[in-house]
Amino acid sequence: MGRLPVVKTSDEQAAWGRVLARIIDAAHLAAADELAVMLDDAVAEIGLTANVLVSDAPQRVLTSMRIGAERHIDLANSLAGRAYQLGEILHGTEPDDGAVIWVPMIDGTDRLGVLQVGFTDPARRSNGAADDTDLQRWLWTLAGLMGHIIATKFVYSDRLRRWRSNGSLSAASELLWQLLPPRTFATERIVVSAVLEPTEQVAGDAFDYNLDGDVVDLAVFDAVGHDLRASVTTALAITGVRNARRSGEQDLAAIAEFADELIATQAGSVQFATAVLARLDTGTGVLDYLNAGHPPPLLVRNGKVVKELDAPPRFPLGVVVPGSRPARVVREQLEPGDRLLLYSDGIVEARDRDGEFFGEHRLMEMAEHAAAAHLSAPETLRRLVASVLQHQGGRLQDDATLLLVDWSADAHLGLFPTLQPGWS
Repeated sequence: MGRLPVVKTSDEQAAWGRVLARIIDAAHLAAADELAVMLDDAVAEIGLTANVLVSDAPQRVLTSMRIGAERHIDLANSLAGRAYQLGEILHGTEPDDGAVIWVPMIDGTDRLGVLQVGFTDPARRSNGAADDTDLQRWLWTLAGLMGHIIATKFVYSDRLRRWRSNGSLSAASELLWQLLPPRTFATERIVVSAVLEPTEQVAGDAFDYNLDGDVVDLAVFDAVGHDLRASVTTALAITGVRNARRSGEQDLAAIAEFADELIATQAGSVQFATAVLARLDTGTGVLDYLNAGHPPPLLVRNGKVVKELDAPPRFPLGVVVPGSRPARVVREQLEPGDRLLLYSDGIVEARDRDGEFFGEHRLMEMAEHAAAAHLSAPETLRRLVASVLQHQGGRLQDDATLLLVDWSADAHLGLFPTLQPGWS
């Protein structure tokens, strides 16, 4: 990412230092609905205005956090949305505000929304200081700080959660969303990103990941049913996998058996969840995986789907058959730059009005196009889901999950703005 810019004057550096310190100090006690005003007040000293817009979980709308003046922007068809999609700092104009800068806002590497930055100085309002790379670098730091602060407020702000969900959630969805990790995670070796649809009604699908040293644990789940009981089954599957892993268990077959036992504790009819469990060594590219009755992951190499990871599946999690063969854990050697795509059947079984499936071929084709276009992992998934929704008339009839893994030394760079000339 580079170091902080070499500022033009010590006064400028001091001014930015005061702004950032003021935000950090005020954020300790600020409620979520006070953050936009807090930010705007802080940047006034340096001749700027600022507003915060957060994305909803389906990534369709950006919503202003300024209470009493809420504003909604179409994420797919706006300059603000393009800054979000591409992770780039973009310049534009607003009818009442003149020149503005749209700055992507992330928490770590999880996309949260954008900052809208304007100018109180008439001269700067006319051109937006489009060539001021030092200003852009400071704004990127400011957006990162706000992303971290906003993320801390989600756990106790129903208002933020409503903006994030863009509507009410079913009880089953509420249960699952509270269990899931952030949608995107990255290091200098790997990017992991996931999406889950339909946001407000999802019941049985879920994803999980974990980083432990050089090893990344990955999982996708799809429980039988579309109700609260399906969510409970998935919650037990996630809990079983995490509990076994956190107890020190590394064997995927043993981890799956632990989830079996936990799911089987439910009263009533047999409940189960299909799943793929995997462990990737980010130092060597060695991938171990186990398939529990789930669609096989796709391996994308050099922009092409080269194979399905079609290991012989074991029974779904929760199905215990005495005398059955032990689960088979399979090893695959990845190559630098490989992409791994895990998905649930709600993706390929989405039907259009004529009953035609979205299908594996279309999924593979889109995965290849995204790789050829060098789209980041989160943007690849956003566009994939948009295509699946369009295929099914805007409304999925089944839960749909996608989890994309980039094993690459430079994939993380696509999550951040392009370094401009003059940035150190």
